[in-house]
Amino acid sequence: MAILLADVGGTNARMALARGGALAADTITRFRGDDHASFDEVVTAFLGQQGSPQIEAVCVAVAGPVWGDEARLTNRDWSFSTARLCALSGAPRARLINDLIALGYATPALDGEAAGFLRAAPQGTLSNGQRLVVNAGTGFNVCAVKVLPGGGIACLEAEEGHTRLPLSVAEPLAEALGAAARAIDSVEELFAGRGLARLHALRTGAPQGRAEAVVAAAAQGDGEAEKTLALYARLFGLLCRELAFRFMPMDGLFLAGSVARSCTDRFEIFERAFLSDPLMARIPQAVPVGVIRDDMAALHGCLAAIR
Repeated sequence: MAILLADVGGTNARMALARGGALAADTITRFRGDDHASFDEVVTAFLGQQGSPQIEAVCVAVAGPVWGDEARLTNRDWSFSTARLCALSGAPRARLINDLIALGYATPALDGEAAGFLRAAPQGTLSNGQRLVVNAGTGFNVCAVKVLPGGGIACLEAEEGHTRLPLSVAEPLAEALGAAARAIDSVEELFAGRGLARLHALRTGAPQGRAEAVVAAAAQGDGEAEKTLALYARLFGLLCRELAFRFMPMDGLFLAGSVARSCTDRFEIFERAFLSDPLMARIPQAVPVGVIRDDMAALHGCLAAIR
């Protein structure tokens, strides 16, 4: 008996089996979305490659909204349903979860290099079983996690990216950009990839490009790109401080997503902002900050979610 797991994005789908409560590393397979007309086709191909194993359960993480027993990718015309997953796999039960929720489920198992802790909590800090994933990539959102006394895991859905910028972020943004800052008023519009690209364009007066180009330019020694990334890291640190108060993740605040990970190279700037305000300073001081470096984290999260 095996559990079928999948992490499905707009470009690739990672598939794997789990046996005996652990991911079977030799089964992990990546499928290019462009090579398949539907996810159903991917499931059929993967199970065939694995010798048509008997499947006891299925859990699929989807880069898009999940509505009960159905889901759809944001950046590809693929749809999902638990009924089809059960029919294709022969499993008696299936679950669909958002990919950020999958990362939330994975956090209790993250340690060492996978957790990528950039700052540890002071010795003697009390655990409360709470963690927070902060994802800044194509979009922006968070997933709050609570490990329950019996060992269960609760992950909370949110739409943090569509909240307005807090004053602690909006004011320094206005100081840096002047009147141009009024073009940015939501968290996602500043901290997602397109937000970083817009921040650079507003700072420099250059045409807006892509976030990846700004990061690459900074790596090649472009001073203006580096100034943009330093400003982003400072503002992101201020936002994460607000999130630390809101969610009290005393067991770890985990950065995820390509844009958030750009802050790891400027962590001193991020951390200075994260710890900058003396109001209730003991809370951010006690929150460890890590970055999710395990590419298989969502698959591990799927396994935790279907148990």
